[in-house]
Amino acid sequence: MVLGNILVIDPKNTSTRIAVFENSKMSFLTTIRHNIHDLSAFPTIQDQLTYRKEAILKLLRDNNFAIDEFEIIIARGGLTKPVSSGIYAINEAMKRDLRIGVMGQHATNLGGLLASELSALTTGARAITADPGVMDELDEVARLSGHPLFQRKSVFHALNQKSVARKYAKSISKQYEDLNLIVVHVGGGGISVGAHRKGRVVDVNQCYDGDGPFSLERSGSLPVGDLVRLCFSGDYTQTEIMQMITTHGGMMGYLGTTNFEEIERKINEGDNYAAFILSGMAYQVAKEVGAMVSVFEEQPDAILLSGELFHSPRFGNYLFKRIQRFAPVSVFPNEDEIDALAENAIRVLKQEVEILQYS
Repeated sequence: MVLGNILVIDPKNTSTRIAVFENSKMSFLTTIRHNIHDLSAFPTIQDQLTYRKEAILKLLRDNNFAIDEFEIIIARGGLTKPVSSGIYAINEAMKRDLRIGVMGQHATNLGGLLASELSALTTGARAITADPGVMDELDEVARLSGHPLFQRKSVFHALNQKSVARKYAKSISKQYEDLNLIVVHVGGGGISVGAHRKGRVVDVNQCYDGDGPFSLERSGSLPVGDLVRLCFSGDYTQTEIMQMITTHGGMMGYLGTTNFEEIERKINEGDNYAAFILSGMAYQVAKEVGAMVSVFEEQPDAILLSGELFHSPRFGNYLFKRIQRFAPVSVFPNEDEIDALAENAIRVLKQEVEILQYS
């Protein structure tokens, strides 16, 4: 079965990852690095749209790809309104919400807009996204925070977690919808730990704002009283506090870097403090896994670990020894957004799934 060509777009803060899949196989992958000086000329993320679109078009031309040869253009989903799991057409309603940032402004908001603008240059390529980070399947009890003014929200690595869960189910010849799974995804920013009950993510930490384990740059859940007192100390602005939580916490806060190779080098050279902090990150992930075990009324079928940090035997072993008693553990270190997006586009080309409409 010959499948059409797919263009995959994954926007990040200072780069845009691009991949081309021909007949379901990746034929091209690269990262467009955006100059910080160039980006500083744009007051908002939305103002970067034309700049990034032109960079993608130039890249395609320079590598002899015609924009009109793509049948599907799929982009990483942004912060739209909460949606159910699935593959969505990038329609006018979605583009409106991506522009205004109904759940916040993030580089991923550009994904759907870029896919739509590029598809408009073709004779019929479909612009789609899949399992955006605001995907919401939470049980109602999981929304309770402890105070009626606050409600827990579902913002996490939905795309990666769903992809890993489906791959695991296929590997054991079962349906994802028949399994109870705990999925951990360690991203470049936050760490999300989700409880997947029979095909639904019924509970998960909100890692976008830093809830859950600390990570390479997120602080994780902080002592609430101390955080409140810090906010009203007069020493920090709201922006500085948010940066402390979402970009200057975790490994960055403790060790001054988010470069995992550098962290491992420090440990290999005898830096006991760096080793202690890394073990602390694994400890907090294990605690979150333990919390998600309690979501199920029976033992989960498996715990799945996803993300590049699991190439590190040291980090993986720190975690494994604490969680192995809960359920069998499988590791997917190479899972990333590009593969997960392409997998969903291929499902569309094979007519295995219906494209949903966002409203």
